[in-house]
Parts: sequence; structure tokens; C-alpha cells
Amino acid sequence: MENAQQTKEYGYVEDGKVFLKGYLDYPARQIGEVKRTEQEAIDYFKNRFTIAESKVALLESEVQEAQNKGSYLTKLLQLRRKLIGFDAIGDFIPLLERLDKAEAYLSELIHSNQLKNLEIKRALIEDAKVAAAIEDWQVATDALQEVKSKWIRTGPVDKEFQDAVDTEFQGVLDDFFHRRREYFAEQNKIVQGRVDEYERLIKQVKQLSWSNDLDASYQKTREIRNAWNAIGEVPPKKFFKINKAYRHFLKLFYDKYNLAKGIEPKVRVDPRILEQQKLLEQAEYALKNDNIVIASEKAKVLLSKWKDIRIPFKLADKELAENFRSTCDKIFELSYLARVISRKYPAFEMKSEEEQLRTQIREMEWLVSRERSDLEFATQDVERSLTGNEEEDKRMLGRLNIQKRKIAMKDKILREFQRKLDRLS
Repeated sequence: MENAQQTKEYGYVEDGKVFLKGYLDYPARQIGEVKRTEQEAIDYFKNRFTIAESKVALLESEVQEAQNKGSYLTKLLQLRRKLIGFDAIGDFIPLLERLDKAEAYLSELIHSNQLKNLEIKRALIEDAKVAAAIEDWQVATDALQEVKSKWIRTGPVDKEFQDAVDTEFQGVLDDFFHRRREYFAEQNKIVQGRVDEYERLIKQVKQLSWSNDLDASYQKTREIRNAWNAIGEVPPKKFFKINKAYRHFLKLFYDKYNLAKGIEPKVRVDPRILEQQKLLEQAEYALKNDNIVIASEKAKVLLSKWKDIRIPFKLADKELAENFRSTCDKIFELSYLARVISRKYPAFEMKSEEEQLRTQIREMEWLVSRERSDLEFATQDVERSLTGNEEEDKRMLGRLNIQKRKIAMKDKILREFQRKLDRLS
């Protein structure tokens, strides 16, 4: 009786075909055919209606639990279209009314969120204007990048205002980066002008070494040196190359002058360089003479002292710095290896020299293999994480270079162990 009533109210069978009765503005339509008996066909499409009910209930539940509820509006509209064409027998009107109610709720929520987003984006536009007005270009760039990041994370606004706020925000960014490009283009011109002036003076110094009037040339070198010191700064890498050429030709002249005058030149070494040389000597002594674990503690102290010595880039002795860093790296790597071996091989000291070397080689090879694997993952991670922010990217790449340097030192130690073992064999 119930089936008959439901069939009569929501659907019917006619000429071996199953129809859903029309409702609201939707006309009656065929939804299937009678395969065996009318009752089986009715039961089948009646049961299918529970699928429609469950889909609506599931959507309501998901909306209730979701953080980003507004994202479900599209899903709701798609479900409504599917319900209207869904082949089943039942009362679709309450289901559509529930969807209407959910749509009204989501639409109001989206509208409210869009108003909040509009307020946030207008505030971010003002923040961008403030950041763009900062005089320090790097600080301003960092601040604008932070504002842009917040802008991207902020949701959409009403379409009525979308173009306006996007255009205004992008306008602030475009204006800033246009001014920045112009500023650095002008700075590059200034730097290039200084480089040209440096190179002009280098040519003059070079010509002095060919002069026969040494006294006049000696006086000219004083004028050139004063002019050189008055030119102004250029980027360190550019200056290093220029300064190297300048000092080379200046030395050629002074060598010629001193030889002609019988002067024995006194080589003056910067006291800070002398202090660094002492630190290197102490590190090398610790590496050769101390227990390696004790040496690692000394190396930490020496590193701290080295960092306290401030030397301008153009005066720094790169070879000295590299030797010191390499010596400390070697101490740290040998110390770590010693701790690993001490933990794994308590009787290590009782082994023969050849057995000790084989153990050291085996353990160091394992450490290198592990760190190469770590480096591969770290490299992939850095490549995915590069932000375009110069300072942040520089820090990440710096950490990567430290890993590479540690592996290079382990490889070097391995080769030394192998040579020792070859001599014993």
C-alpha cells in the first residue's frame, strides 16, 4: 500500500516505463523501464532515492565541519543540478529546499568573508604604501614581500571591487620596483664611473714603471694614491680585481725605484693578519700534537678568536683564511670520527696500526655515504624552498655549502688514510 501510495504521489508506471512525476517547474520524465515486474522497478527507484538523501546529508555535514565553508558553494550547486536529473522516486522538494537553505547560508557567509577580505586588502594597500616609502631599499623590499605574502593568503573580495583593489595594490608594487630599478641603474652608473676612474689611475701607474725620471714618477705615485683613496666604494668583488692590478703595477714601480736608490724595503704586515697567522699556527700545532678530542675544544676557542678579528674585505688574506678554516674542519672531522670509533670499538687502541687504519677508513666511508645522501635531500629541499629573497636564499645556500665542505674534508681525510694504509701494505 505504501509503495502504491508513493508511486502515485511521486512516480508512476506507464506502458512498461517508469516515470518521475513533475514537481515545482520540472515536468514529469522517464527514469527507467520495467525489466521484470512493476513492483521490482518501483522498489529499485524508491531505494535509489536514499542515495540522493545521503548525498544531501553528507554535504550538510561537511559544510558544518569545514573550516573553509565557502569552498562548498560550488559543490552544492553541482549537487543541485545532479539531483534535478537524478533517476529515483521520492520527494525531491524537501531535498532542494535544504540545499536552498544551505546555499543562502553559504552565500551570506561568503559575502561576509568578502567584506572582511576587502577591509584586509585595503589595509594591506596602506601597509604597502608605507613599506614602499622606506628609504632603505632592502628593508623596503623585504617589507613589501611580507605584505605581498599576506595579500596572497587573503581570500577574494566581491567581484565589484576585485579589479579596483588588485589594480591599486599592483600599482603600488609596480611603482616601487620601477623606482628601485631606476635607483640601482643610477647606482650602477656611479659605480661604473668609479671603476673607469680606478682603471684610468691603473694605466697611469703602469706607465710610471716605464719612466726614466724616477723622482718625478715617485711624486706622481703620491698624487695617484691620494686620487685613488678619494674615488669612493665599489662592490668588493669588483674592487678586489681592480685593487690587485693597481697594487701589482705600483709594486713594480716601487721595486724599480728602491733598486735604483739602493733602498731595502720594509714589508709591513697588518697586525690583524699577524694575529690570524698565530691562530693558524696554534690550530696546526693542535692538529699535530694534541689528543684530537682536546684539539677540537681548542679549535672552537680559536674559531671564536678568529671571528673577533675584523679585517676589511680588501685587506683580508684569503689563502690564510682558507688554511685556517680547513685546519679547523679537519680537527672537527677527526674528532667526530674518534668519538664514533670509541663508541663502537672500545678495544680500538689495542689493534695494530693497519687494523686501526682499516677501521677508520670503513667508518669514514660510511659517514661520507650517509652525508652524501643527506646532502642530496637537502639540495632538493633548498631548490624547492628558494623564495627569491636574497638574504633568506643566501642563508639556505650557505648551510648547503657547509654540508658540501664537510663532505670534501672527509674525502680528503679518507685519501690520507688510504695512502698511509698503502705504505703499510
